[in-house]
Amino acid sequence: MGEKKDKPDKAFEDPAKTDKSEKQKPDEKKKEEKARPKEEKRLRVLVRVLGADLDGEKSVGHAILNIKGVSHTFVKALCAAAKIDASRKLGSFTESEIASLEAAIRDPAKLGLPGWVMNRKRDVETGAMMHLSGPDVDVARKFDVQRMVDAKTYKGVRHMLGLPVRGQRTRSSFRHGTAVGVMKKDIKLAQAAAGAGAAGGAVAGAGAAATAVKKAEEKKEEKK
Repeated sequence: MGEKKDKPDKAFEDPAKTDKSEKQKPDEKKKEEKARPKEEKRLRVLVRVLGADLDGEKSVGHAILNIKGVSHTFVKALCAAAKIDASRKLGSFTESEIASLEAAIRDPAKLGLPGWVMNRKRDVETGAMMHLSGPDVDVARKFDVQRMVDAKTYKGVRHMLGLPVRGQRTRSSFRHGTAVGVMKKDIKLAQAAAGAGAAGGAVAGAGAAATAVKKAEEKKEEKK
């Protein structure tokens, strides 16, 4: 039987050979850079979604929160239903992906989202569950207020007069062009003193008039 040859220890290996083997291995960082898509390298700074200019360097979950009518709960439900990576940068989205994102925000019912996520439940005209976003929110609010004004409901009359609608107090708030709050004690005392001075002046004037009448009568008697 032949004797087995012992393998040399790594400590006694030639360092020149080990350096060559390490140089021959490709760098892992270069591989990762090549594997990255070109879209991430060229991020758009501003992305327009539903009439709002959003920061393309932010993630989708944070960027679309600047759209009116989009909340944190809605974003989480939308990303889960549409299978969108919420941590992906918005600037890396293509035009087709942005169009599909806008369609999902406008009509989330197609994705199967429940009605409690939407902000327009049982619309007055259609009776459907809707979600308003962007400029549609302001337009719908104006039409709702005008509908109440035309019907002359209590809330409509309050809107028409520019008064609070939801039962707020009006003693100290919503007072336009007048002094707010109750008059202070010093102001009350000053007004009382002014009123007393005016009354005293009136009494003194009446006494002077009486003395003048007496003098005129005395002069008449002397002439006789």
